[in-house]
Amino acid sequence: MSSIGASGAPRGRVRDLWHFVRRLVTSSPSRFAITVFTGLILLFTALFSLPIASASGAVTHLSDALFTAVSTICVTGLATVDMATHWSPFGHVLIFLGVNIGGMGVLTLASVLGLVISKKLGLRAKLLAAGDSNPMRAHGGPINEGQTVRLGEVGQLLRTVALSLLFIELAVAVLLYPGLVMAGIPPLAALWEAPYYAAMSFTNTGFTPNAGGVVEFADDYFVLSVLMVSVILGSIGFPVIYTLLKNHFHVKRWSLHSKLTLITTGLLFIAGAGVFLVLEYNNPLTFGSMDAVDTTFQAFFMSAMTRSGGFSVVDIGNLNGSSLVAGSMLMFVGGGSASTAGGIKVTTLAVLAIAVWSEARGRQSVEAFGRRIPSDVQRVALSVVAWGATIVAVSTIVIAQITKAPVDEVLFDVISAFGTVGLSTGLTAELPDSASYVMAATIFMGRIGTVTLAAAVAATSRSQQYSLPVERPIVG
Repeated sequence: MSSIGASGAPRGRVRDLWHFVRRLVTSSPSRFAITVFTGLILLFTALFSLPIASASGAVTHLSDALFTAVSTICVTGLATVDMATHWSPFGHVLIFLGVNIGGMGVLTLASVLGLVISKKLGLRAKLLAAGDSNPMRAHGGPINEGQTVRLGEVGQLLRTVALSLLFIELAVAVLLYPGLVMAGIPPLAALWEAPYYAAMSFTNTGFTPNAGGVVEFADDYFVLSVLMVSVILGSIGFPVIYTLLKNHFHVKRWSLHSKLTLITTGLLFIAGAGVFLVLEYNNPLTFGSMDAVDTTFQAFFMSAMTRSGGFSVVDIGNLNGSSLVAGSMLMFVGGGSASTAGGIKVTTLAVLAIAVWSEARGRQSVEAFGRRIPSDVQRVALSVVAWGATIVAVSTIVIAQITKAPVDEVLFDVISAFGTVGLSTGLTAELPDSASYVMAATIFMGRIGTVTLAAAVAATSRSQQYSLPVERPIVG
């Protein structure tokens, strides 16, 4: 009788845990998403700590293993160790798998696990998956479905995510292979490096399998162009890719989100290149030693990489201070929503810019491309910027206090962490353990998204059956 009770107790605990996870999936998508990412980070931290994961066969220090796990799952690209030489082939395979898992997105990844748990893609699972394309769903309550991806299309969106990761990375790897071989990489080594670079570019991570990184291809426009296109495709977001696949060049059928994402991405790409060109053309440590063609190309390459790509041909630590500020601004904006990029997202910037322009012209509503942008979307945009600025400010103050490093270098690396970019002035690799934990937390908060984080921290939504009297404080 006692043996039956002993065996029944573990089964009961497992059953209780299973029911708890199912309740978490259905009741709080945002908290479930954070739980999923946290679990993945802990799992990969344990794997990176194994002796087989390091090239030397020694156990990797906990802070380095944790930071690598966070940077991998959150597709960031910052590192406290030399990524090319520290890890064994097993460790590099872990990195390759981790960035592809993390590249799917917080709520998209959580929805896949929710699908496994729930056995079907029901309403809750669809809400969870679609939360990446409409963060306001994370708060609960009624949601206007006039947006990029409607609930009936969520299943197709999930297939788009999976197929995009598979086919785009495969195509990029096929294009890169001959370029790597012609650049002097041994054919067998290129068989591994081509898909590795493809994964790191499309997921906007920026890790490199070789010690020299992309500096080895500084004069190879073909390889750098393929990497740049792959980074941009990853940064525009899966809902935009889905829209393009569904409607092709029928621009009138594109969603407002897709139009805003593509236009803002293009404008920032061109403007960023122009700014770097002006600020660095006479810097002998960066563009000053290049001719006009090289300088122009490298300016566009840096503009794309500061959006979230993380690859760098020049030493970031050699940039002028003005260029570091410009790069920080681009990194803070990041890429598109529900993409492999980080930052506050280009649509957030677009919505706020349109709202400011509408206010300046005295318009009662915020409109773009024949559509009205509701006030709740504007409030979410403001919240994202406020949360993002707060996270960056607090992290910068704490890390600057710990390291006593120059504030401009700390700010650049912190924004790179928040925007999951991966560019560094060299500060991150020298961080003490306490500061590396703060930087890892910044990466985590930047990747899961400020809206998801706020929804997870907030209590359950409560309906308010009354409204208070209106009074207007002085603003501005």
